[in-house]
Amino acid sequence: MYITITGMEYYAGASAVRVGQGLILAKDDHNEYDDEAIRVLTQSRGKCGYVANSVHTVARGTHSAGYIRRLFDQETGCTVRFILNDAVIAELDGVKDNA
Repeated sequence: MYITITGMEYYAGASAVRVGQGLILAKDDHNEYDDEAIRVLTQSRGKCGYVANSVHTVARGTHSAGYIRRLFDQETGCTVRFILNDAVIAELDGVKDNA
């Protein structure tokens, strides 16, 4: 199951991650702009972006933050699989969609 990570240009940029790197996904229950927001964190630099949650930012073949929120409690992990110009595609670690 894949996700798109966006907004990295507002933090350290896509150069802050590399293919194969593990990242942390954490629900952002107090986000004033998106009540389904999920922060993306690196072990060393902290917040580096958000899981995409808009038809304009979710890459084809990946899932939105709103879709994956139900699949884990507060935090889970993902692994970077592809790095594009303005987005990162990551695979959820150990999360299964039984829907």
